[in-house]
Amino acid sequence: MTLTEPPRAGWGALLSRRYLGVLVVLAGGVALYATNVYVTISLLPSAVADIGGERLYAWSTTIFLLASVGSAVLVSKVLAGQGARRAYLIALGLFVAGTVVCAVAPSMPALLAGRAVQGAGGGLLAGLGYALIRSTLPAPLWARASALVSAMWGVGTFVGPALGGAFAEFGVWRGAFVALGLVAVGVAAVVPRALHGERGDAPAQPFPVVALVLLAAAALVVSTASLFPVLSVNLVGIVAGLLLIAGFVAYERRAGVRVLPAETFRGGSRLRWIYAAIALVSMTAMVEGFIPLFGQRLAGLAPLAAGFLGAALALGWTLGEIPSAGAERPAATRRIIIAGPLVIALGLAAAALTMRQDPGGWLLAAWVVAFLVTGAGTGIAWPHLATSAMASVTDAGDGTEGDKASAAINTVQLVANAFGAALTGVAVNLGEPDPLRSAHYLFAGFLLVAALGVAAAVLSTRRNHPDSVTSAP
Repeated sequence: MTLTEPPRAGWGALLSRRYLGVLVVLAGGVALYATNVYVTISLLPSAVADIGGERLYAWSTTIFLLASVGSAVLVSKVLAGQGARRAYLIALGLFVAGTVVCAVAPSMPALLAGRAVQGAGGGLLAGLGYALIRSTLPAPLWARASALVSAMWGVGTFVGPALGGAFAEFGVWRGAFVALGLVAVGVAAVVPRALHGERGDAPAQPFPVVALVLLAAAALVVSTASLFPVLSVNLVGIVAGLLLIAGFVAYERRAGVRVLPAETFRGGSRLRWIYAAIALVSMTAMVEGFIPLFGQRLAGLAPLAAGFLGAALALGWTLGEIPSAGAERPAATRRIIIAGPLVIALGLAAAALTMRQDPGGWLLAAWVVAFLVTGAGTGIAWPHLATSAMASVTDAGDGTEGDKASAAINTVQLVANAFGAALTGVAVNLGEPDPLRSAHYLFAGFLLVAALGVAAAVLSTRRNHPDSVTSAP
C-alpha cells in the first residue's frame, strides 16, 4: 500500500507509531538474515566437532549464498502474486523451517539442507526489505528507511558472533538456531498488523528460469572457485562468472519478463549505473572477511579482539549512513553518492599504507580508523543509491516495475558480494605465504574497485536522457 505523505520527513516521522510496525518487519527481516550469516560462521567449528563433515565446512556459506541469490531474483514475482503480507510470511516460514532443520541436524549434509532453506527465506526477506520501503512508505522517508534497514548488517556483525560464540562456548550450538527461530516467529507475529492492503491480484507472470539459472550459476561459479587456495582456479572462476553475468544482461535486454526493470536497459537511463555503483561499493565491503585474519597474524590479537577489529568496517557503515540519510537536496545527495566511493578509497589507501608486522598501539589505532573510514564511505552513499534506484522508475499501474527496481538492490548486492569474496581470495593468494604482502595486495587492489565505483557513481548522478522514464531526483 502507499501511505499518505506525512507533514514531516525526519527521523521522528519515520519512527512514529504510524510506521513503527512496518519498520519492525522490514528491519527485522534483514537483521535476521545478517545475524544468521555471522552466527553460523562463529558456531560452525563447534557444529563440525559435534556432527562431523569437516570436508563440507566451506559449503555452508556457499549453499546459503546460492539459495539467497535464487530467491532474491523472485522477490518481485512473489510480491506481485502473493501481496506484501503473504510474501513476508512465506519468507519467514522458509527461514524458520531451515533454522529448525539446522537446529536438529544429525549430520553436515542435513545442516547444509537447512542452510539452503534458510538461504531461500533469507534472500526473500532481504529483498522484500527494500521492495516494501517503496510501497509502504512515502518517498521523503525512503533514504532514512534504507539507512535503517541496511544498518541491520552492522547489528548482525556484532550480535551474530556474540550469539553464536556464546552458545558454542557452552557446548549448546544448536541453541543459537533455536534463538534465531524464535526471533523470526516474533517478527512473523507483527506482519499481519503491520502490512495491509495486499495486492495479490496481479496477473501471473512466467517463471524467470533462464535469468535465475544464469545469476545463480554466476554466484555458484565464483563462490566455488574462491574455496580453493589456487590462484588459477580463482581467476578462472571470476572470468566464468563475468561471462555468465554478461549472458544474463544480454538475455534481460530481450526478455519479455525481466528480473531487472525495463528502465535499466533504456538508452540514456542512469539506473544501470546506479546498480553498477551499488555492486562496486558492495564488493569493497568484502575486505572485511580477512581483517580478523590480519589482526591475528600481523598484530598478534586474540580471536575475539581480531573479530571486533573486523567489525570496525560494519560499524563505520552504520555510523556513516544514519546522518547521511538526512540529506534531502538533490545537489547534496548527488555529491554524497560520488563522495562515498572516494571515502572508501581513502580508507583502503590508509589501511594499505599502515599495514605492518607487529604494529604498536598507535598504528593499530590507525588500522581501526582506516576501517571505520572505509565502512563510512559505503554508509554515506548507500541510502541515496538505494533511494535513486527506487525513484528511477515510474510504474505503469500494477506496481511491478517499482518492486523490481527495489528488489534488485538486494539481488545486485548478493551477486556483488560473491564476486567481492572471490576477488579478496585472489588478492590474498597472490601474497601467500607472507600475510603482510597479502594485506598490501588486498587493500591496494581494492582501491581499483573503489576507483571504478567513483566512475559509476558519477555516471549514476547524471540526469536521465529525455527518452527515459524519469529524471534524476
